[in-house]
Amino acid sequence: MATAAAARNIKEIVFEWEGKDKNGKVVRGEMRAGGEAVVSASLRRQGILVTKMKKRRMSGGRAIKQKDIAIFTRQLSTMMRAGVPLIQSFDIVARGSTNPKLTRLLNDIRSDVETGTSLSAAFRKHPLYFDALYCNLVEAGEAGGILETLLDRLAIYQEKTMAIKNKIKSALIYPIAVLVVAFIVLSVIMIFVIPAFKDVFSSFGADLPTPTLIVIAMSEFFVSYWWAIFGFLGGGVYFFMQSWKRSEKMQKAMDRLLLRVPVFGDLVNKSAVARWTRTLSTMFAAGVPLVEALDSVGGASGNAVFAEATEKIQRDVATGAALTTSMQTTGVFPNMVLQMCAIGEESGAIDQMLSKAAEFYEDEVDEAVKGLSSLMEPFIIVILGTLIGGIVVAMYLPIFKLGQVV
Repeated sequence: MATAAAARNIKEIVFEWEGKDKNGKVVRGEMRAGGEAVVSASLRRQGILVTKMKKRRMSGGRAIKQKDIAIFTRQLSTMMRAGVPLIQSFDIVARGSTNPKLTRLLNDIRSDVETGTSLSAAFRKHPLYFDALYCNLVEAGEAGGILETLLDRLAIYQEKTMAIKNKIKSALIYPIAVLVVAFIVLSVIMIFVIPAFKDVFSSFGADLPTPTLIVIAMSEFFVSYWWAIFGFLGGGVYFFMQSWKRSEKMQKAMDRLLLRVPVFGDLVNKSAVARWTRTLSTMFAAGVPLVEALDSVGGASGNAVFAEATEKIQRDVATGAALTTSMQTTGVFPNMVLQMCAIGEESGAIDQMLSKAAEFYEDEVDEAVKGLSSLMEPFIIVILGTLIGGIVVAMYLPIFKLGQVV
């Protein structure tokens, strides 16, 4: 027993080798083993004389992102549907990965499965990459003998969720980038350009217009306290982001505020509804019981308001209340979703109705992103035009006044 346990604890490494077979032909390949001696012995039994061997470099690599997990899930589902054994599927995906960190993760999971651990249990050892929803669906697939089907559903779910996130990010990146660049340009103007005009105006010997005096006063403030301005803004953004990540109260307050923000709040709300309905639909289709499924749904919505509503729904459903009635009492779900759920409960096809609702709100997010992008562009242009134009006019007013005097 001790020997078997020690053997399982040996860390396996991928070795790349080159050698000659019985016919003298040069062959190459790779093998996962606990050491070079194991590789040499294994190849010798196959009639291969090893001439070169080296460890595959596994250090470094970028962080594993949700996109990497989604691609892995899709690949694993495709290979299992094609009849490729689970262990061999992990080997193929790991070898094809360009991210060493992902390769190590998949090798660790593969090693656990080889020693008799269930796939869901192996995934649960890595909660940073595989959440409760992912593990619950895999467990349901293993129990029902439909693992490849549920992996396909998981891949679709992850792809849809990522698509919504990317659309919201694309709607935010443009205005944020423009505002950051505008702030940098304004800072350069205030610190370097306006003082040069001030030196020129000092030789005029006449009173300057009020707008010019205001701009010069702002420039003097920038020049004197630029370090405080940049430090305050940088520190403020950093501490705000940190408190948002670590403080549960801050997260809830910001999530509530985001839902109330004009225009953008509607986009956030539709996105949360789409993710909520998509998640619950996926869990229902996998045969996960409703009360257990609601454990994963709240967190998957990405909004604390919907997470709190889901907890209330779970308590009500656990006491025998209908899902639609429980959802209605929270006051956060649109009438269309409530009606679709009611029809689904009556017809026994609630997973299909929720999937239809998710598709509808995913399309709504698409339209909202397009509308937000078209609205933000002229809005930003007007703001920047007013700021930059105002500064330019204020600095040229003394020159116009001097021309009139001459």
